[in-house]
Amino acid sequence: MSNALALATVTQALALLIEHNLHPEIDLAVSVETRKPPADPPTDPTITVFLYQVTHNPSMRNNDLVTRALDGTLLKRPAAAVDLHFLISAYGEEQELVGQRLIGSVVRTLHEIPVLPKELIEEAADRPYLAGSDLAESLQKVRFTPTQMDVDETSKLWGMLNNTPYALSVAYQASLVLLDGHQKPAPARPVKRPEVTVVPEVPPEVPLGTPAGTRPGAPSGTPSDATDPAGTAGAPGAGTAGSAGSAGSAGSAGTGESAGATAGGTAKAAEDATATAKDAAKNAAKKPVKRTGGGRPQPTKTTATRGGSDAGRPGPRTRTRPRKTTDDGGES
Repeated sequence: MSNALALATVTQALALLIEHNLHPEIDLAVSVETRKPPADPPTDPTITVFLYQVTHNPSMRNNDLVTRALDGTLLKRPAAAVDLHFLISAYGEEQELVGQRLIGSVVRTLHEIPVLPKELIEEAADRPYLAGSDLAESLQKVRFTPTQMDVDETSKLWGMLNNTPYALSVAYQASLVLLDGHQKPAPARPVKRPEVTVVPEVPPEVPLGTPAGTRPGAPSGTPSDATDPAGTAGAPGAGTAGSAGSAGSAGSAGTGESAGATAGGTAKAAEDATATAKDAAKNAAKKPVKRTGGGRPQPTKTTATRGGSDAGRPGPRTRTRPRKTTDDGGES
């Protein structure tokens, strides 16, 4: 955080950064000035540092708003986050390419030292017109980033400088600078008595081996409706198989399977019931076919049982009346 002198302090510190890093490539006496490009270009080696625009930082503009209590007391000091846009121009003897040499030194320095050092900020704050600047104590560092400008943007920028000829220059953006408000927030109230409340929340224990389909709160090993192992309802057209499945399920339940049975026993009972249902269906399909006196095979009529309660009830009997054969080979 810093006060309102932060903008001028950054400009002066940038000029000092460029001035202290001209050597050893530049062996000339160079004047680094913090002003806009002159209308009359100087012939002596000169570098101008011009702050031409100040913008609000888009990512931090609403990050630190004013915070007040219900009675209007300031609780948190507001801070404005801004970015600084600089135009750095170089002048000198054109025959010796002094301007190009100076711009090369500026680019090399800001690429090598992109963050403004604290000692240069303190040196800049020693100026009489910057007395009281506290930018050096700010935790937020100022970083310089080159700004890419095309021909149109460059012509618009130099068009704002009335009667100023174009000179070789580069543009840089300095971010982030935080400007604190001048009001001091009310100090926080001290803690009189710390109170810490601990509420234990222990999840219910789930026994090992409990099948995934058991009902919540039911004894371990008790299958729910979603995990019916034998399918007691039966499929349409296969009443005998359904009855056998019900009997197999009841048999497996009656073999001593209790509330503490594991998931492996339940799965085994389901497999046994399925195998019993398949065997019953095969036996029903292999029943012998009765033959009548006419030589034509007549299938035996069977009736499907309704459910598990009719599993042992026999079906209705079928009587076959013998056919008489006449002398002419006909049937009566």
